[in-house]
Amino acid sequence: MNVIERTFAFLGDGANWQGSQGILARTVEHLGITMFAVAIALVIAVPLGLWAGHTRRGGHALLGFTAALRALPALGLLTLLALWFGVNAIPPLAVLVIIAVAPLLAHTLEAVTGIDPDVVDAARAQGMTEGQILCRVEIPLGLPVFMGGLRSAVLQVIATATIAAYINGNNLGRYLFDGLAVRDYPRMLVATLLVAVLAFVVDAIMALAQRAVTPVPLRGGGASKRHGQPKHESALDAANSHTEGAHA
Repeated sequence: MNVIERTFAFLGDGANWQGSQGILARTVEHLGITMFAVAIALVIAVPLGLWAGHTRRGGHALLGFTAALRALPALGLLTLLALWFGVNAIPPLAVLVIIAVAPLLAHTLEAVTGIDPDVVDAARAQGMTEGQILCRVEIPLGLPVFMGGLRSAVLQVIATATIAAYINGNNLGRYLFDGLAVRDYPRMLVATLLVAVLAFVVDAIMALAQRAVTPVPLRGGGASKRHGQPKHESALDAANSHTEGAHA
């Protein structure tokens, strides 16, 4: 059999899907480390992005910081951290958190700063406090952009989480490194296919979530004006309707 036939023979063997070392178990672990890393990155990136976006302070520095993070080679960083912290769960988790922080920070900042200044001025004219502007206007209107960053972060971590198997762990990357060690190319192709399918499924789910959190007046191409309303009034209505829906 050629490589393709052996790859699908591996996937078609039910024994390879069962047990603690099976495909299902490794997929669950792959998703687990992905979600854990993204959760830590959210705690770090979102408050920083919201503060910088709302106050209009430090945005350029944060964008430069995220650009530097994106330039780091994942495998090289993993090796360096493994030399510092030893062969344990910390180095791969730290690498994945760093990878997730970059798009989350950039998109959170963009989500707030990209809002029309007239919207914020109109909210202040209505007597909203800075906290109310952030929570009731900037966050609801910026949520679709933020969700785009979250999608990007999750997909990047799913793709990169395979390197966790280089140190330890039994995620889908285990097939890649085990296959590489013995030149079992079908097993390596299995890892590639499984990660690609997993990323596709997760991205489709998050695309639906991104659409769900987008205020109805802002969906589609040109929702700047509705029934003769100025742009900032339409956006404020979208924010208010989104907030009221959340409280319902």
